[in-house]
Amino acid sequence: MDRRIIRTRQAIMEAFVGLLEEKGFEKVTVQDIADRANVNRGTVYLHFTDKYDLMEQCVETYLQLLYESCMPDGEASRMSAKALLLRTFEFIERHASIYTTLLTNQGVPTFRNRMTAMVEQGIGEHIQSCEITTAGVRPEILGLFLSSAVAGLVEWWIIHSMPYAPEAMVEQLLVLLERNLLPPRETLKGG
Repeated sequence: MDRRIIRTRQAIMEAFVGLLEEKGFEKVTVQDIADRANVNRGTVYLHFTDKYDLMEQCVETYLQLLYESCMPDGEASRMSAKALLLRTFEFIERHASIYTTLLTNQGVPTFRNRMTAMVEQGIGEHIQSCEITTAGVRPEILGLFLSSAVAGLVEWWIIHSMPYAPEAMVEQLLVLLERNLLPPRETLKGG
């Protein structure tokens, strides 16, 4: 894809997320987006059908960026759960304004659901690739449980303005998992 097209799409998405934070989804207009991105309305419509399409593509794009940064191809199976979780929290911290806006904005209810599904997929892949013993719990149930816990903790962390460092959040999460579900850290592959 042409670099100018990529830059224009990125500028439109960034403008949209900034306006979401300021106004909320319902009050944002395509003209607002065009003005903020320094393009004309026609350019916005060239890239997106309407603000709903823009919202969908923003959600998909920012979740994909999160996934790719935290679950790099080929590396996930060689990384410990701690390392993967730390990458996730650090990435979200670096891009706090985007993820805070998408997660806390009333016009974006699908973001949390999709984030949970993405976390579930990543955890499921990690469970399979690391051959984690599930102690009598079906792997898909364990994946759903863990993804809901992780997504809920990430959501709490974002909503409360990230009161703890990523490292502290990961340590707390691992303590909870060890205490209630997983074998001690030293027995986890790559721990």
